[in-house]
Amino acid sequence: MVNPNPKIAPSMLSSDFANLAAEADRMLRYGADWLHMDIMMIRHELSGCRTGSHFVPNLTIGAPVIESLRKHTDAYLHCHLMVTYPIDYVEPLGKAGASGFTFHVETAKENWQELIHRIKSKGMRPGVALKPETPIEELEAKDPVEMVLVMTVQPGFGGQKFMPDMMDKVRDLRKKYPSLDIEVDGGLGPSTVDLASSAGANCIVAGSSVFGASYPAQVISQLRKNVQDAQAGSKK
Repeated sequence: MVNPNPKIAPSMLSSDFANLAAEADRMLRYGADWLHMDIMMIRHELSGCRTGSHFVPNLTIGAPVIESLRKHTDAYLHCHLMVTYPIDYVEPLGKAGASGFTFHVETAKENWQELIHRIKSKGMRPGVALKPETPIEELEAKDPVEMVLVMTVQPGFGGQKFMPDMMDKVRDLRKKYPSLDIEVDGGLGPSTVDLASSAGANCIVAGSSVFGASYPAQVISQLRKNVQDAQAGSKK
């Protein structure tokens, strides 16, 4: 079995938005592999799109911020779309310079194939996210994606407590897809990463545990070591 590389992705939702470019640079210097960008938006804020319900109640950044940040960094900008109609965001985020486009399976049941095709056509890497209450069976009989994001909190708010029962999903996914990038997001830090990495997660999103640390570089290093140690143990 070929283990996918560990990837530590600080969540920019926990950064200082007034100094986003500097925060991005700081995280990369501290050893981050990806920058995790949470996209939550009201429908009518995107010109020409339909109006309607919210997937989550909060609002964060959109394509204009991604475009601005891209001018200051070559980092892998992993965009996690918590919106009702993700297909409407593919073109603007592609133009803005997003690297990865992860949508929620709960929002794309009817246009899965078209959505993945459009994401790839814009040069972005497709991924799919699962809310805590969504079983992994929702992924069956779908076109393959390159990453699955298992939410370990309810999407839409930072600072929530890690949900350890979500690790059953991670274990089942790793058994089915040995080489897949499996990401976990929500409540991850030094005290919880062991549960995630031992279950098979190789991509770790961490917000407050990194940005709130006195020595963020040490936290990033520790998260990476936990994933590496778990992968080494799985080979024995």
